[in-house]
Amino acid sequence: MKYYVGFDMGGTTIKYGVIDAAGKIVTKDAVPTEKEKKPLLVSMRKVITAYRKQYDIAGVGVSIPGIVRRDGFMITAGAIKCLNGFPLADKLSTMTDLPVHVENDANAAAIAEHWLGNAQGVDDYICVVLGTGVGGGIVINGDVYRGAHGMAGEFGWTITHDFDLTKDLEDASLNWHAAVVSGLVHRYNESAKQVYPKDAEVTDAREIIQLARDNDPIAAPVLNQFMEDISIMVVNMFASFDPELILIGGGISANDVFMGMLMDKIREFLTRHKSLNYIKDKALGHVKSTGLHNDAGLIGAVYPLVRAAKAEKKLA
Repeated sequence: MKYYVGFDMGGTTIKYGVIDAAGKIVTKDAVPTEKEKKPLLVSMRKVITAYRKQYDIAGVGVSIPGIVRRDGFMITAGAIKCLNGFPLADKLSTMTDLPVHVENDANAAAIAEHWLGNAQGVDDYICVVLGTGVGGGIVINGDVYRGAHGMAGEFGWTITHDFDLTKDLEDASLNWHAAVVSGLVHRYNESAKQVYPKDAEVTDAREIIQLARDNDPIAAPVLNQFMEDISIMVVNMFASFDPELILIGGGISANDVFMGMLMDKIREFLTRHKSLNYIKDKALGHVKSTGLHNDAGLIGAVYPLVRAAKAEKKLA
């Protein structure tokens, strides 16, 4: 059986593992993300080399934040700044003598959901990943829509709030309002320090959700604003793309309490929108959480290689 090495790269940690042609993760592990390019690439090559001693590795898939061209060239790489403007796919392929596919992390999550997750059998859907920022994968007619430069789905850059022309416009973007880390957690800590300046900062969104459920006067309005910002984003997606399905991903989507509260807020906002409310039972898609959660990056990174191998086999 053929196997694939998958990498799910983040600014702090790189998750990696071996995935078979059916999408099963055979083994996985993680290492800290190197900050410099050469040590980072050497670290990835060591992983691949070690796995090749145990498995028949047919290719390498990489899920990574940033703007990724179709050829695997990194225009940007999110928090992994050493890879900005770098031909990651070509370089890693040369180093390992294996085919390498590099995919934006939100696109990888969307691809994985179509293969083995909650978008199976759906051809038009959007996968929104709520994390440090807000990422997105757009699938139209069964294919990822990448845009002219690989930038499609950067929903976090969109602006839905009143903006202040004395500041950077991005300060009013969804990355600073609808993301878990730079949105919910950041805004809670900024609010809390006004009242409790000596308290330690909260780093876990679950703590904020629980505080809000207990009617904490700081957490409750911040969480409500967070829910409203995500809901407005979802309303805009329905109006702009007419998807059959909008999947909410990221670690927070595995929290049933959060998803229940969010679904209530989305339903409220759709009801408050006259035109969308009119069609909601006739021609409007639905919203649910992703099915694969933390493994989506690894699985989605390798699927294009699996699909290409299947297509090759059919032609043979």
